[in-house]
Amino acid sequence: MIASFPMYDRPETASALDRLWANFRDAWPGAPTGLTRGGNPWNHWRHSELLLSQTCGLPYRARLHETVQLVGAPVHDLPCPEGRYFSTIIARVDDSRTTLAEFAEARPAVNDRLSQSGWAALDAIARDEVLGFSAPVITGSHDASAHAVANRVADIAAIDAVSWKYIKEFDSLASVLKEVIHTPSTPALPYITSMAQDARKVFDTLRSAIQKLEEADKDVLCLKGLARVHANDYLEMPMPAALSSISSR
Repeated sequence: MIASFPMYDRPETASALDRLWANFRDAWPGAPTGLTRGGNPWNHWRHSELLLSQTCGLPYRARLHETVQLVGAPVHDLPCPEGRYFSTIIARVDDSRTTLAEFAEARPAVNDRLSQSGWAALDAIARDEVLGFSAPVITGSHDASAHAVANRVADIAAIDAVSWKYIKEFDSLASVLKEVIHTPSTPALPYITSMAQDARKVFDTLRSAIQKLEEADKDVLCLKGLARVHANDYLEMPMPAALSSISSR
C-alpha cells in the first residue's frame, strides 16, 4: 500500500503531514510506515494499492473518477462553506490595474493544464467577465506561478487559497504581490483511495486522524476537519477551455 499528500506537501508542512499520517497509520493495520514523497503524483493516484492520497478536482473529474474512490474533502480554515475552497487571483503590487476586466489580454501564469485552482477557476471567472488572456506561462507549481508574476514573466495568476497562504507566509512575496479578486468557491481538493479499499472506513480513519492533531498542526495545514462530498460535486463542474484557445474569446 502507498499513501501520499502531494498537493500541500512542502518543507514547512512536512512535519505536520507526517503527524497526520502517523495518526491514520496507527489506526490502520498494515498501513505504510511513511508517506510516499516525490515523483509523479499520477503514479500515486493510479497505484493499484493506493490507500490514501489527495488530488485536484480537475484531474479527478477529467481522468480519475472512474478508477478511484472518493473519500472526502478537507474542511479548510477559509471564509467559505465546509469542504470547499477558492482561488486568489494575484498581480504585482506595482501593477496599476485593480479589476479583473482590466487584465484582458494579460499574460497568466498557470501552474498546470489540469489544475482546478490554477486554470479552471481562472477560466470560469474569465468566461463570466467575457475576457480572454494572451499566451500563458506554464510554470509547474503555484509557487512558481507566484514567482513568475513577481518577476514580470507573467501578469496574473490564480493561486489555490491554501497555497497562497503558504506563499505569503513562507516565500517572502507578500510585499510584492497583491490580491485582485477571489474566485467563487468550488469543492476542495479531494482525498481518494483505490477501488480495493473500503472508502467509508478510510473516511472515518482520516477524520479521526485530523481530529487528533494538535491545534498548531491544524493551523499549519489550514485544516479543520473532513467533509463528505459526492462525485457529482466535481463532475458537474464545467471543463475549462484548452489553454491554446484562451485568447480567442
